[in-house]
Amino acid sequence: RVCLPHPEILGTLQEGDQVLLDDGKLRMTVKTASAEQVTCRVDVGGKLSDRKGVNTPSIVLPISPLTPKDREDLVHALDMDVDWVALSFVQRAEDMEELRELVNGRARIMAKIEKPSAVKDLAAVIAASDGCMVARGDLGVEMAIEWVPIVQRDIIAECRRQGKPVIVATQMLESMIDSPIPTRAEASDIANAIFDGADAVMLSAESASGRYPLEAVVMQQRIINKVEDSPRYLDDIRARVEKEGADPKHVCADSIVSAAMNIAVANKAKVVIAFTASGSTAARASRCRMHVPVVAMTPSLKTARALALYWGVFPEALSRLPTDSFDDLLRRACSVAWDKGFAADLTDKFVVTAGLPFGRTGEANVIRVLPAAGPQVVFDDTPLELDGMPLQPSGPQTMPLKPSGP
Repeated sequence: RVCLPHPEILGTLQEGDQVLLDDGKLRMTVKTASAEQVTCRVDVGGKLSDRKGVNTPSIVLPISPLTPKDREDLVHALDMDVDWVALSFVQRAEDMEELRELVNGRARIMAKIEKPSAVKDLAAVIAASDGCMVARGDLGVEMAIEWVPIVQRDIIAECRRQGKPVIVATQMLESMIDSPIPTRAEASDIANAIFDGADAVMLSAESASGRYPLEAVVMQQRIINKVEDSPRYLDDIRARVEKEGADPKHVCADSIVSAAMNIAVANKAKVVIAFTASGSTAARASRCRMHVPVVAMTPSLKTARALALYWGVFPEALSRLPTDSFDDLLRRACSVAWDKGFAADLTDKFVVTAGLPFGRTGEANVIRVLPAAGPQVVFDDTPLELDGMPLQPSGPQTMPLKPSGP
């Protein structure tokens, strides 16, 4: 006999439902059920100790995934000013809506997809979230393991369609817990997640308790870099994005991003600078996988930190003074991009997107092409000059402009 702390589980189970214990190591089938107890047939037995997990893959539990302790921990986390809050065992979009109400705009929220019910309601769950994690550990317990790679690709594709960042996690380099090198299959696993469009891949036990944490991190980065250097990487993802077309909810932003990408290619620009209040323009640019970095200029430090998760986005908090003109902000943005090393020459080109007037969310409506020297330099048929001095593409030069504010 085993006691469970959640009577709601007992009241939901019916004859024929599966009950899995300790990450699926022990498997049972319900024979009889009542509100007080259930009797199960043990299909796969073994030793069971306390504080082990219980999975019920065949039912949707009528309880919140947030326990009272979760709610207390959430308050402390928000007081520590965290950037993201991830919710485990999401079953439906309403779970994420409940979390969003509790967070109340103080952080972005991420859904950990590890329940079959969440997979069935995938588009709605992702729409209710700011990001998503493919939590393959419990996902592989809750459903047949051969389905996990298929579901992983479906989750990544839906996140890409909606422009939400997605993390693939669990057992990426499992063998490196005890070995200094991974298996070839693990290397291919990471590569396939990157090729499919994951924004991040995450280590767990490899770096938390493994014998070779540094080697695991370095190996993962080597695999990521090699994949992203492959010509197929950007071509394949862009082809999928083009096939999907513009999202009806983001037609304006997607059109601006597409135009900026084409202009950057035609002008051999070094970087795209996106002024963004909420981060939405940078998120749509990340979805498209531009061939150049995207420097996201936002007045919110909170937004800047959250954007660090998006592929290809380099966020920067840039405060705007009441007296700042658009050209003032352009000069400061060019100076930031220069300081970050995105240009080696003052004649290098930047593509800038912005929404005017400033302060309106999701209203990108301006594109400009500027030299790294800033907007005071005009492109024409004559040599570029700054303060009467010629700008020649002759290697590294000193940027004479510095940000005028904090």
